[in-house]
Amino acid sequence: MSLIKTIKSDYKKHQKYGANFFVIVFMTQGFWAVFQYRIANFIHLHIKFKPFRFVFILLMLFWKKLIEVLTGISIPSSAKIGSAFYVGHFGNIIINANAVIGDNCNIAQGVTIGISGIGERRGVPIVGNNVYIGANSVLAGKIEIGDNVLVGACTLVNKSVPANAVVLGVPAIIVSYNGAKDYL
Repeated sequence: MSLIKTIKSDYKKHQKYGANFFVIVFMTQGFWAVFQYRIANFIHLHIKFKPFRFVFILLMLFWKKLIEVLTGISIPSSAKIGSAFYVGHFGNIIINANAVIGDNCNIAQGVTIGISGIGERRGVPIVGNNVYIGANSVLAGKIEIGDNVLVGACTLVNKSVPANAVVLGVPAIIVSYNGAKDYL
């Protein structure tokens, strides 16, 4: 998907939740952070000529840091995030540089998607499509989150989760297989 189409999909996802153009573009910190990520990721993947790359990366670092300070949301340019990505609320969102997140995913405030584990278990989560990650949840380690998964608020996920599961708790346990369809 092209950069413009991906940004449009993110915008439409925000619009789906009732916000208008002015609110999304000028007042929604989640959209600012995702927009900054899309531009930075495009430069990270497509600008290969060394002098231009250095200048763009330097500018992107300052822009990223400014957005990070204003929003409390850290999304590195090297993360892999699919289309229609929605960050619903301001603050305390950390995504590891090696994280992979599928299409049509929502994350709430306070979410961490990070590295954890030792030896062969050390790694970063791979999040499937149509996943909802609730407020203050942590996904850590070399795990896979299946498609259509709902991660409840304040949940620690440190083991892989099958498709269509609903997980809650510390550590996470599967409470049903109703999935995230009503949350996206």
